[in-house]
Amino acid sequence: MVAKEQARQVVESMPESASLEDIIYALYVRAKFNRGEKEIREGRGIPHEQATGRLQKWLR
Repeated sequence: MVAKEQARQVVESMPESASLEDIIYALYVRAKFNRGEKEIREGRGIPHEQATGRLQKWLR
């Protein structure tokens, strides 16, 4: 799916009361998820245990 169509889907899924900031944030989150999925498909992801270990540093 092309980026323009993904953006359209994100915007259309938002409530009518969504602010421009809400829409921009939703587009940002979608882009980050897409990037992460691409990295995983390319074998550049990290194992769950390693991710959990990294998060523990932030959660202490």
